[in-house]
Amino acid sequence: MLEGWFLWFILIWVVFLITMLSIGGFFMFRKFLKRLPKEDGKSELDWEEYYIQQTRHLWSEEQKALLEELVAPVPELFRDVARQKIAAKIGQLALEEKAPSITQDLVIRGYIIATPKRDHKFLIKRLKEKNIDYSKYEALF
Repeated sequence: MLEGWFLWFILIWVVFLITMLSIGGFFMFRKFLKRLPKEDGKSELDWEEYYIQQTRHLWSEEQKALLEELVAPVPELFRDVARQKIAAKIGQLALEEKAPSITQDLVIRGYIIATPKRDHKFLIKRLKEKNIDYSKYEALF
């Protein structure tokens, strides 16, 4: 029979394992849903890769550095995913507008559109630090 501290250890271990498996399963399921093809035959991740590939030559070092600076607060584990999602949205905007290059305006608008509202506070703080007027982006916030 299980008694005393060993019983509590086993119960805590079971709760811990179920919790960790649930969290991991949640993220794996989200990734699976992003891989499912939509009506056009391409998944969200396929479109992200397409926009990045089509606009890779439009990025200047300055705009790449700005993007890196904006994704810096994202935990390192998720930073690559965030960078890809934001860069894809910027690329999509650039292709829709037939932009000759990626500009600071496109980077800021793409960041705002691609990220959740809770991340916009960091962007506003960063824009204030760089003395960039963000009043023209108020409608996107």
